[in-house]
Amino acid sequence: MSDDQLDNLAAQLVQEAEAMTLSAEKPAAPKAAGRNEPKQNDRNLQLILDIPLKLSVELGRTKMPVSELLNLTQGSVIELNKLAGEPMEVMVNDKLIARGEAVVVNEKFGVRLTDVISPAERVEQLK
Repeated sequence: MSDDQLDNLAAQLVQEAEAMTLSAEKPAAPKAAGRNEPKQNDRNLQLILDIPLKLSVELGRTKMPVSELLNLTQGSVIELNKLAGEPMEVMVNDKLIARGEAVVVNEKFGVRLTDVISPAERVEQLK
């Protein structure tokens, strides 16, 4: 799938998500007989289910001059802007989708989600 096709599909999905958000706020209107809208929505969803996304968890950030960066050695400690115990941010393609806390699962780090951003707020971030 080309970048243009992905952009068009993303724009269409944003429009559908906005329509779903608006329809959730309004009473449901009777649907016209014979419309293939659910099949079309399922087809659109199937097109994007296999698209790989970059998921990252941000522990914290800091700024430092190049001279400090060059002086880092094994065992150096970098102080971050977040406090211990503060929720980490879960990002998908650099967009915040949730916050959570660090856990250990089978000797690997993981994140237990404590706050998931609502679909309406996620759609708003796409604009």
